[in-house]
Amino acid sequence: MNGSPTGDLYVFINVKEHDIFERHGDDLFCDIPIKFTLASLGGSIEVPSLGEDGKGSMLKIPTGTQDGTTFRIRGRGMPRLNSGSRGDLLVKVHIEVPKKLTAEQREKLEAFAIACGDAENPIEESWWKRAKKRFE
Repeated sequence: MNGSPTGDLYVFINVKEHDIFERHGDDLFCDIPIKFTLASLGGSIEVPSLGEDGKGSMLKIPTGTQDGTTFRIRGRGMPRLNSGSRGDLLVKVHIEVPKKLTAEQREKLEAFAIACGDAENPIEESWWKRAKKRFE
């Protein structure tokens, strides 16, 4: 401007961290807490997602889901540049264990533990076998 030489223009963009989502390329990752009963019995939950429609995505939780399981919801991630497609949403579930139980809940959970054989040996038998092999 005003006869000065041309030069380079530097633009710095800072992306603010999101409270729920973490971005890796076109994919979004999030952690969702679920109830112990939902993980055990299975069911569906609505998972928040970023999108033009503003709607969440339904996620089917299979019976016996373990803590730390990651589910992929295709096409609910970030838009891909120069394409009409989107990345994926990866949801890692964490099972919430109740901190307080009523007397009735405790009684029923103890009955469940007995029915499962967990009352006598609360540690998975296959874990014990693997541990013993290490010391043989």
